[in-house]
Amino acid sequence: MRRKASLILLALAVFFAALSPLLRWYAFPHLAKIPANEYQTMVLEAKNATLLDYGTMTARTVPKITIVQTLKGDVEASEKIEKTAGRDVVVWDGLSYVQGPDGKMVSKVPERYIFDAHTQEPVHATGEMVDGDPVRREGIEFKWPFLTEKRDYEYFDAQTRTTAPIHYQGTRNFRGLEVYYFEQTIPWTKVAMPRTMPVEGITPETVARTGTTRWYTTVRKFWVEPVTGAPVYGEEIHKEELRGGTLLGGRAKVTAFAGHVKMREDYIEHTVSVIKSNRTLVLLLTAYLPWGFLLLGALLMSLSLYLEARGRRPDEPTAAEPAAPQPVTA
Repeated sequence: MRRKASLILLALAVFFAALSPLLRWYAFPHLAKIPANEYQTMVLEAKNATLLDYGTMTARTVPKITIVQTLKGDVEASEKIEKTAGRDVVVWDGLSYVQGPDGKMVSKVPERYIFDAHTQEPVHATGEMVDGDPVRREGIEFKWPFLTEKRDYEYFDAQTRTTAPIHYQGTRNFRGLEVYYFEQTIPWTKVAMPRTMPVEGITPETVARTGTTRWYTTVRKFWVEPVTGAPVYGEEIHKEELRGGTLLGGRAKVTAFAGHVKMREDYIEHTVSVIKSNRTLVLLLTAYLPWGFLLLGALLMSLSLYLEARGRRPDEPTAAEPAAPQPVTA
């Protein structure tokens, strides 16, 4: 009986020991992915910002500018691309909507971002664009890979339609989470006018005819939870200028927008809560279960060897019964 139990425990030990690396190195890369139907909204604000008044073409200080960013998964489009890409694909339709203190639209820039659901690497397919312009992204955007590393990454900048390094600047604590801090600086660069302008009758084409150009620079900051690869917080020190041409009435340049953009507090709390929950699920596949199965396998192996040793030990000799007294004969 002991030998049979020992063999069963040995088989279970081998099973759990083999399951540990399979779960971490095979199951996790296949199971961890961004859902195709993801939908999220983020609200950011720039207080005491500078905004261009297109009526007078002068810059003025306003109490607050609000930026609403939405990302909506297009399941039908992702399934269509998957047929030719041969891998799980996510298609995000994004919109960055900027409004002034009076609630009126300042600008809106749509995007279509197509990427690998597991690695977050760009997938190039028809429809990939920023503000109607076809683009070919390199590097990440919006989200870092699962199990983010302490290194620089290539990050796509939608304004310039180019990719540049975003630098790892160290580990920090944010609302009880250990996060990696990344920072990217985009120097002053000439960029396209938004297709949707805030004043009726003004279009990118009419501005171009005046010879006026739009320039942009930003310092982009992200606090990224490394297990999920999701940013828990973000900021931008953002500046835009219109330069030259007849539109400015002889001036060399005028500020179109300048402000320190930060996530709104209620969205920070919601984001941290969601990421903490998702972090537990990722750790379950990468740490808790693999290490748990490995320790369980070692325990079962030890128990199996113990029972095997007990089964091979010879039985102890039984003590001899004392002889009955014999009668004494003369």
